[in-house]
Amino acid sequence: MKTDQQLETTAVFLQTVSVALAQLKQKLQKDYEQDYPALSEIIHLVLDEEETKAWELSLFPHLLLPDLVEAHIAKLDLQPAETKHDDVLVPHRFLEMPTYQPALA
Repeated sequence: MKTDQQLETTAVFLQTVSVALAQLKQKLQKDYEQDYPALSEIIHLVLDEEETKAWELSLFPHLLLPDLVEAHIAKLDLQPAETKHDDVLVPHRFLEMPTYQPALA
């Protein structure tokens, strides 16, 4: 049986992932609409469909969504959008990991 704290932690996790996914979808929508302005409705449908698949495949759908969308776009015989959001999946602080030297070198 799950405790109240475990349920609260799960709820916070799912809310955090949902917010991250919503932000990512907005950025992907913007990127693809810039490349294909006449296809905004189709792009919206592709994003929704691939979001559903991503949730079915993982509790971390934001990690899968860009690749799923890219594959779907390729099936439509379109080129993937140039994304300019390198910081979406990896927070900036992880890019600057210190290099440690062995103490007894």
